[in-house]
Amino acid sequence: MTRRMINIGAVCSLVGIVAVAIYWYHVGVFHDLDSLQAYLNSTGLVGPLIFILIQIVQVVIPIIPGGVSTAAGVVLFGPWQGFLYNYIGIVIGSFINFFLARNYGKPFILHIVSEKIFDKYMAYAKNQQRFDLFFAIAIVAPVAPDDVLCLIAGLTHMKFKFFAWVIILGKPITIAVYSMGLVFGAHWLLHLFHG
Repeated sequence: MTRRMINIGAVCSLVGIVAVAIYWYHVGVFHDLDSLQAYLNSTGLVGPLIFILIQIVQVVIPIIPGGVSTAAGVVLFGPWQGFLYNYIGIVIGSFINFFLARNYGKPFILHIVSEKIFDKYMAYAKNQQRFDLFFAIAIVAPVAPDDVLCLIAGLTHMKFKFFAWVIILGKPITIAVYSMGLVFGAHWLLHLFHG
């Protein structure tokens, strides 16, 4: 039943994203980046809310790689607003993962990740203090599997207060690294090709 709900959620999310993309294509939004940004600015709060919802979904149901959607936020909304919308969506999604794991346990997590990955990260959780430290460091590291670790954290004796502070204070660092990497990388490429 849980597996079916996750699959339905993933399919509905993917269909929704494709439907929006097709609609935007037909109205000429994808003509160039300026057109897309102008369209999103004209939607008021709707554009940012849709993007935040996409970020929440991709954290809970990984249908899009997190780095791709984070980069999209910066490209679509600019570095500051993109950072903010990424942050809100990823933090909410991380909290949802923690509570889903805490309420539904290992069977739920195994619908999201393989048993091999589950066992790999659960090995760190044998010592709660060590896992708490590992979790805090991993959340700040840009390449760590944050979504999996949030699920694993929900199975441990980690206090939600600790979890929340690590996510709230650590996530901005990771998102900033992705955002700055994208902005400076794009400027570097432009300079390389036009210099």
